[in-house]
Amino acid sequence: METLRPHVDVVIAVGDSEGIDALSMLADHTYETRAATPFHFGATLQHIIQAHGLSGALYFGSGSGSLIESRHAQAYAEFARREYPAALFNNFYSCDYGVFSQAHTLCSCQLPEVDNGLGFSLADSGIDCYQLPRTAATQFDIDTPTDLLLAKNAGRGGPRLAAALQEMELEHASLERILALLTDRSQMLYLVGRVNPGTWRHFEREVACQTSGMIEGRGMKATASRRERVLARLVREMGIETFFSALEACADGALIDTRPLLAGPKGVLPPPDVRFNSDLMRLEEIHDPIWRALTERAADSYIPILLGGHSLISGGLFLLAEVCWKGRDLPRRLHPEPFEREVLPNESDRAQTSD
Repeated sequence: METLRPHVDVVIAVGDSEGIDALSMLADHTYETRAATPFHFGATLQHIIQAHGLSGALYFGSGSGSLIESRHAQAYAEFARREYPAALFNNFYSCDYGVFSQAHTLCSCQLPEVDNGLGFSLADSGIDCYQLPRTAATQFDIDTPTDLLLAKNAGRGGPRLAAALQEMELEHASLERILALLTDRSQMLYLVGRVNPGTWRHFEREVACQTSGMIEGRGMKATASRRERVLARLVREMGIETFFSALEACADGALIDTRPLLAGPKGVLPPPDVRFNSDLMRLEEIHDPIWRALTERAADSYIPILLGGHSLISGGLFLLAEVCWKGRDLPRRLHPEPFEREVLPNESDRAQTSD
C-alpha cells in the first residue's frame, strides 16, 4: 500500500467484515461485502468504477503485488492514464492483479464472478490486453502459508510485510533440504502442477540441479473446462501411494501444486483450512480423508517435498532460485551463454579459406 500511495489519487479497499477492519486505516474508502450475498468480482469492480468515477484503475487481489516496488507502481499508473481502453495483467491466464485505462469501458463488459478469468473476458470484449514480464514481483502471490514461508526466507517485501512475517512462527521440515538440493548439480527436482514454461525456463537457468515435472494446463479457475484434469485422474487411478512411490523413484525432491491433483469437477476445492493445513503438513488438523492421505504420504516421504498452491511453482520458483544461494559460496554462472553467431562458416567463407 505504501508503494502505491505516491502514484494514485485514491485507495479503495474491498473485503468482508473481518478483513475490512484491518484495511480501513490504510484506505481512503472501504466497501464491505455482505456474507448473505454471494460475492461477484466483476459486478463489484464495475460498481466501484462507477461510484467513484474512476478514469483509470489498478486492481490487486488480496496477497498479490506484495513484492512490487515504487518503479513498478509508477509504470502501472502511467499505463492507467492511457487515452484508449487497455488492460495490463500480471498473468493474463489467471489474473492476480491488473491495470485498466479508460476504466469506464469495463462497465459495459461481461465480467466474471471471480477475477482469474478477467483477462479472457476483456479480450473477448475487444479491449487490448497486455501481460507483464514474469518476475518475482509480478508473479508472487501470497495465497497460502507456503507463500508466507518463502517470502520470509527471501527477506522480500515492504516493512509492514517484513514485520508481520517476523512475528509468525513459520517452519517447514523440507525447506532447507530443498534449498540445498537446488545448488547441487547431481540432484533432480520434480515440479508438479500448473507451471508456466517461461517461469520454468528462468528457474532452470538460475539453479544448479536438474529439473523435470508433470505440468497441468493453465487457467484452472479461469476456465471451467468440461475435460477432466490429467493430474487429478492420474492420482485417482494410480492411487496416492503409487503416485509418491513413482515420484521418489524419479526425483530427489519435489514441489507440488496440490490443487490440480485433488480438485473436484470444474476445479472445486475444499475450504481454505483444509488446503492450508495440508501445506503446513499439520495432519491432526486435516479432516478431509483424501487431503489427509496425500499430506501424510508427502510428510512420510524420504525425499523433501513442499506442498502449496499455484504461487509455489509460479512466483515461488523465482524466490527459491534467489534464496538457495544465500550463504553458499558457489559459482552463479551455471549454464553457458547462447552463442549468437553461426558456429560453422557459410559456403562463401569455406571457399575463401580453401584459397
